[in-house]
Amino acid sequence: MNATLALLQKSFYTDSRYFKKIDYNEKEKLMARLNKKPKYIFIVGGVMSGVGKGVAAASIGRILQSRGFEMTAIKIDPYVNVDAGTMNPTEHGEVFVLDDGMECDQDMGNYERFLDRDLSGANYMTTGSVYQSVINRERNLGYGGKCVEVVPHIPLEVLAKIDKAISKNQADIAVVEIGGTAGEYQNVLFLEAIRILRLKKPGDVLLLLVSYLPHQGDGTELKTKPTQYAVKTLNSAGLQPDIIIARAVLPLDKKRKEKLAFNCNMSEADIISAPDVESIYEIPVNFEKDSLSDVICGKLKLRSRSRDLNKWRRLSQSIKRARKPVKIGIVGKYFSTGHFILSDAYISVIEAVKHAAYSFGCKPVIEWLNAEKFQKNPASLEELSGYDGIIVPGGFGDRGVEGKISVIKYCREKKIPFFGLCYGMQLLVVEFSRSVCGMKKAHTTEIDSKTSYPVIDILSDQKKNLAEKNYGATMRLGAYPAVLEKNTIAYSAYKQHLISERHRHRYEVNPQYIEKLSKKGLIFSGFSPDKRLMEIAELPKNTHPFFLGSQFHPEFKSRPLQPHPLFKAFIRAAVKWK
Repeated sequence: MNATLALLQKSFYTDSRYFKKIDYNEKEKLMARLNKKPKYIFIVGGVMSGVGKGVAAASIGRILQSRGFEMTAIKIDPYVNVDAGTMNPTEHGEVFVLDDGMECDQDMGNYERFLDRDLSGANYMTTGSVYQSVINRERNLGYGGKCVEVVPHIPLEVLAKIDKAISKNQADIAVVEIGGTAGEYQNVLFLEAIRILRLKKPGDVLLLLVSYLPHQGDGTELKTKPTQYAVKTLNSAGLQPDIIIARAVLPLDKKRKEKLAFNCNMSEADIISAPDVESIYEIPVNFEKDSLSDVICGKLKLRSRSRDLNKWRRLSQSIKRARKPVKIGIVGKYFSTGHFILSDAYISVIEAVKHAAYSFGCKPVIEWLNAEKFQKNPASLEELSGYDGIIVPGGFGDRGVEGKISVIKYCREKKIPFFGLCYGMQLLVVEFSRSVCGMKKAHTTEIDSKTSYPVIDILSDQKKNLAEKNYGATMRLGAYPAVLEKNTIAYSAYKQHLISERHRHRYEVNPQYIEKLSKKGLIFSGFSPDKRLMEIAELPKNTHPFFLGSQFHPEFKSRPLQPHPLFKAFIRAAVKWK
């Protein structure tokens, strides 16, 4: 594509020989790209983190997409980690995985869900990855012997990465979210990148501040002073926000808008109210109540296009109308976060359950079940009968593992719909091996390297890498194909023979035990095209309402307008079982 563009530019759009192998419509798109400049929308946070910059960025992408613009979304994480793969879920939240294997921040999942498209590693960067790129380039004489400095070379590399993502996605507009809040030392270089870009491309760069407005006691007056300080912090970095998205528990009244506008040197129309909502999928509709897309188009001098948020509005309405509860328990271990539960550790699983439940007109009731509780007190397993379905999601390590295995056994024997994801599928195989196949000491070698029955193991060609602590080479990351067996739950869900799903794991079902497990009734309904790797395990439909595990992470590909087939099948079974 880039080579074609270069040729088009070289030919001054007149030499027809460059168009011989190009479809007419594609040629029109290419010509349009040559005559337009990309636009940039930067999202920064003020006052406090965790107030919704990610869903704000995703929602802005959605409303502009609904007006006909080609959108892409980029996340910048201010961590020295090169990617999110080594970040602890209890501190940072879920590690989201893209098709190309990039391990990234959970906000990338929000971007994919709202924009309803697959993104790539080009759309994610960290401080560590930026520095790594600059250092590698310097080592390869990429700077021609110049002295390489933090400023301007790091901010310029950030801008180069943004432009690369825009080019790869053929986007009109890029929404770029900068993690953290204004004023943090870690963000200084990214704010400098925005300042440089505004200088180079005046009129093409927009800066939005997502800031929280607190209120005290029983009073409902929202306090604007913290946001005023956030704006002054940006001013000290040479930046003035164009729009403020005012997050609060309540809608912003006219008086507060006037106050913010006056003290922050802005127009009242540039203050957008963003109150708490029941579902994040209401946010794009809420933004349009304050005509956010009109404000953005006006500031970026974008030619107005017709709106088409109809599907999103219908989704928002269906969520509000959902009444019939479906109660799902998620058995995990990432709960050691003080006096609260960090649901972000399983955010894609939660959203995938919601997508499927909404498609059946159901209201999802999701509750957290600590695996360690079932391990320490087996009698507490009786509580599982109060749920319509149980999920054991992905994870690593030995904490709570026996509790999870007990949960799986209880669901199998009591015929409670059960869905195991990645590690959950592996423990399904362990439980079946122990309880049904008579291999009492069966285990995964991740937990017991000396087990007599290593039903889950690292394949032989990976063991050398693990022994040498070359952990990256032992991970199966990103999208891989799988073949489905007919007359199975999996095939009935997907309704196709070949699928592609995202992975993030090291261990696999040991091929030595597949025949023995199959003879005892466990069906491997999905496997790699060479039949070497088992992707889905399930019990027959006539013996259990839904007992299935996937080695991959189906939650990464679920979208609000297109729920994942396996989650839909699981929720359908849960509703029926209820």
